[in-house]
Amino acid sequence: MIDSHQHFWTYQVNRDAWITEDMARIRKNFYPNDSHELFVNNDIDCCIAVQADSSEDETLFLISLAEQSKFIKGIVGWVDLQAKNIESRLTYFSQFELIVGFRHVVQSETDPDFLVRPDFLRGVQLLESFDFTYDLLIYPNQLNAGIEFCKKNSNQKIVLDHLAKPPIKTGDISEWKKYIKKFKELENVSAKISGLITEAEWFNWNEKDIFDIIEISLDVFGRDRLMFGTDYPVVLVAEELSSWISTFKKSIAKLSSDEIKKITIDNCVQFYKIEL
Repeated sequence: MIDSHQHFWTYQVNRDAWITEDMARIRKNFYPNDSHELFVNNDIDCCIAVQADSSEDETLFLISLAEQSKFIKGIVGWVDLQAKNIESRLTYFSQFELIVGFRHVVQSETDPDFLVRPDFLRGVQLLESFDFTYDLLIYPNQLNAGIEFCKKNSNQKIVLDHLAKPPIKTGDISEWKKYIKKFKELENVSAKISGLITEAEWFNWNEKDIFDIIEISLDVFGRDRLMFGTDYPVVLVAEELSSWISTFKKSIAKLSSDEIKKITIDNCVQFYKIEL
């Protein structure tokens, strides 16, 4: 399988303040080669490395890791999409073949109109001309704004990270479900089946709740617009990697072998245009 969503970092207390005390088990360094055996044992052959810190240094860090490890097949980096010189920054990063797209941590933005800021929209709209993708990271309460954003950028390839983090722990996914269904008609938007168990009760989540979310995603995005991801190492705050992968495999076991291959390999290759 190709893991469409992994993170790597050199842990820094001040920079990585989002890793709270209850997430202590990931308060350490994570590099591609450190977990090679774990990935092999869980059928993960390679990955897309996704930014965790909002800085160009983060993008350069991921490039350096990818140059040392064939495990990383593509990089979703960070660049200030609101910058006045965004076109020159995208020109600079376009020299690195491993950079396939960019992401902004919109879930941390308190401005409800952030996704329609003119400068931000201008930056996102430039991505298409450089053949870069965009990873959309939002919470359920930002879904309506996210839908409008995707409509405004209908020519841009967008992937919804973690299915917009459905509120599994609360037991009420009705609002999330209402909005997620609207993505059915947005053919430029794909989604990652990832980061789900971290939205449930850690180490005490119900497999059926995860199945329900994935079933909804299959109905909305079909077999051609979904890709598998682990969100490693963040997944470790909720469960061991093997448990998430076992649950994921059970959830799609009823699909044909061709459909399974699409979700676990082909869709990621085509979306990010990576070479295996």
